[in-house]
Amino acid sequence: MVKFDFDDLSLERLRKRRGSKWAKYGPDVLPSWVAEMDFALAPSVHRALQEAIELGDCGYAHEGEIRQSFARFAKRKFDWGVNSEALVLMPDVMSGVAEVLRAFTSAGEGVVINPPVYPPFYTAIRSAERRIVTVPLQDAADGWQLDLQRLEAAFEQGARAYLLCNPHNPTGRVFSRAELEAVARLALHFNVLVISDEVHGPLVMPEKSHVPYVSTSDAQRSLAFTIISTSKGWNIPALKCAVLVPSSDVVGRQAAQRFPHDMIDRVSQLGIVASVAAFAEDGLQWLDQLVAYLDGNRQRLGALLAAELPGVGYHIPDAGYLAWLDCRALGLGSNPADEFLDRGRVALYSGSDFGPEGEGYVRLNFGTSFDLVQEAIRRMKVTVSRR
Repeated sequence: MVKFDFDDLSLERLRKRRGSKWAKYGPDVLPSWVAEMDFALAPSVHRALQEAIELGDCGYAHEGEIRQSFARFAKRKFDWGVNSEALVLMPDVMSGVAEVLRAFTSAGEGVVINPPVYPPFYTAIRSAERRIVTVPLQDAADGWQLDLQRLEAAFEQGARAYLLCNPHNPTGRVFSRAELEAVARLALHFNVLVISDEVHGPLVMPEKSHVPYVSTSDAQRSLAFTIISTSKGWNIPALKCAVLVPSSDVVGRQAAQRFPHDMIDRVSQLGIVASVAAFAEDGLQWLDQLVAYLDGNRQRLGALLAAELPGVGYHIPDAGYLAWLDCRALGLGSNPADEFLDRGRVALYSGSDFGPEGEGYVRLNFGTSFDLVQEAIRRMKVTVSRR
């Protein structure tokens, strides 16, 4: 098996990239904010894109083998059997969220979210003219937890939809099968639509298992969708291809009738090409080694924080490459990201963007070489020392 080197990153080369992560700030700032990794593309994805570009295959999208490729990936990665014919292609996860909300809810109806949560959730709900209902996660000693009692109360009080983030962004929490089954029972009982954003699902750590929401038995008897893509796991968010999986064939047919008929035209042909390569065995071997590397980074980050910034709270995430850091004890105010940028020249995602529950927090991206993770922590420490 080919061994991939995730430590082989050059800061000079990274600064030549033209995407928002590396272009937003000046050359004296280390960007550790947006959810985008620094690693080179998986070789199988690189080859597929190179071949497509050499052929000039950059026209309007055709789904090709994406349905069958996703079905094989879902079985191999999650032991999840899906009906490939029921899948719907979307340009990205949030487009899928928006289309489902428009198709299956009405203006003014309540949509539940679990803050602190991915900022575009707020935007998607407001853009659809729906009403945000918050059921915050609970910060327990052993990590972040769903508040099922408050969730039940929100459903009972009339919320019509639940926008679930699993694995959760920014906390990295992976919800267990028992938790998801409890959610599905409540949703079935109260006739609530569940939309599950599972974009970080391919990056679940070895000690956890990702359970696709629509694979639970009660979800299959209700109105629900799982949405997933290669954008986070294989680091190709610009290529615009996501897969929406309905909870049943009946729900799938309803979606096909209600969604705009030009959805495939919004998907990128290169996104389909790259996703098929990512879902293939070579792409999964690369992914497995990536997750092992991120596993090491999240553990070493914990030790580094304990040694250099012991006042920072950190629950080791169950998935992904995002660290949700509690900086309230550092005396940097409600938006410490501003202080870290101004004094330490390290760009972190402001916790307040994830909802008021995030005030005093920052989100740090450790999807890079551990040398650069260490540099980010060094700059954070400089900020605290200059306080």
